[in-house]
Amino acid sequence: MVQIAFDNSYVRLPAQLYSRLAPTPVTDPSLITLNHSLANRLGLDAKAFETPEGIAILAGNAVPSGADPLAQTYGGHQFGNWSGRLGDGRAILLGEVVTPDGARFDIQLKGSGPTPYSRNGDGRAWLGPVLREYLVSEAMHALGVPTTRALAAVSTGERVQREEGYPGAVLTRVASSHIRVGTFQYMAATEDAEGLAALVEHTLARHYPDRQGPLGLLNGVIERQAALIAKWMGLGFVHGVMNTDNMTISGETIDYGPCAFIDTYQPMAVYSSIDHAERYAFARQPDVAMWNLAQLATSLLPMINDQKAAQAALDRFPGLFQSAWTDVFRCKIGLQTAQDGDVALIHDLLTKMAEGQADFTNTFRALGTQTARDQFLDPASFDAWQAIWAARLEAEGATLEDRIDDLRQANPAVIPRTHRIEQAIHAAVADDFAPFNRLLTALLSPYMLPHEQADLAKPPAEDEIVPRTFCGT
Repeated sequence: MVQIAFDNSYVRLPAQLYSRLAPTPVTDPSLITLNHSLANRLGLDAKAFETPEGIAILAGNAVPSGADPLAQTYGGHQFGNWSGRLGDGRAILLGEVVTPDGARFDIQLKGSGPTPYSRNGDGRAWLGPVLREYLVSEAMHALGVPTTRALAAVSTGERVQREEGYPGAVLTRVASSHIRVGTFQYMAATEDAEGLAALVEHTLARHYPDRQGPLGLLNGVIERQAALIAKWMGLGFVHGVMNTDNMTISGETIDYGPCAFIDTYQPMAVYSSIDHAERYAFARQPDVAMWNLAQLATSLLPMINDQKAAQAALDRFPGLFQSAWTDVFRCKIGLQTAQDGDVALIHDLLTKMAEGQADFTNTFRALGTQTARDQFLDPASFDAWQAIWAARLEAEGATLEDRIDDLRQANPAVIPRTHRIEQAIHAAVADDFAPFNRLLTALLSPYMLPHEQADLAKPPAEDEIVPRTFCGT
């Protein structure tokens, strides 16, 4: 029997922040995969979710006891333009659970049917985006990046119409919350001072219990987002759709739609098919984060009532990000101390990687070995940088060989490369989940790649390159 000890707090917020409704049942649900370790983390019986009763819950065909299903309301800027009221168009929050160690998590079904915010959409998800989010979110977790996670994926037994008919699926997503910058924007736009105050109080209690007031909340979010974006940059991750409704207050990565990891390093890499102006290019992500945080500050300003204090909080972001970014990349090149020339040394390597068309992940993984230079069109350019790097390590009393273990712990061997994800999706559409399971197994241990999985670390061949990614809605 499936038992979930729900403790639903979001539903106690003002009613304009959500719409109560149950998921829409599907025809013939079946389990694709279940995240046993995450189920255990949540204090849930994983085996119970593999029963017909459990699968029915994961598909939205049954609402478990204690759940209070709802779709959240929020607003947001999309590609810099205010879009007004948005909300969960294809997701329903079943409720919240508190783990044995006291942590609180949302359990949400994504692809569970239409809601009042679907904007003429069907509220469904097809198999591709569900598998993509499962793979990438779990990979991000394994890489140490704050992220929403995937508890399960189920097929629905139905077809979902996009460009053509595809098999439908539902993702069970877990997050410390789904509160977004856009949630605060919506409350500010409705000029509901009492509701905004309730949202601030709720969010502080949930995510920043050591902070006080809206200014404390703003500073907390700024600090977490600076650290998060630095981690993205250290992995070559391009989110692809950094709208304000896709930035969490908790500091977790959310909404893996048109995301991608860079293969050949290009600072202005863009993959999203809908990012026509390249607003969310890889190198622009820190600036976009700052812009999004400014929208949060604007939403909180009526409560902060001190524009200079709000601006001072925002002005902290560039320094916080630069410090976090430098720490990330110092680790990636095996440095254990700080020196004034480190940032220039890191940028010099990145510049040579861009000029030499080097693979981002494989170059950093190969540092300290003879194969690093092979990543560059002109290996001699890397040799020149390596000589300077070796001298910098010598200043710490270390050689390249001394730091091999550190480098291996800081630089993954395998990432969710887009062409591998696409191959897994294509196979799954044909009812072959072996490539998906093989890729997932590798991604869950990204710093240790067995020889038999070595092909998953290779960049795409010319005929495997996926130049554009899609949202899937």
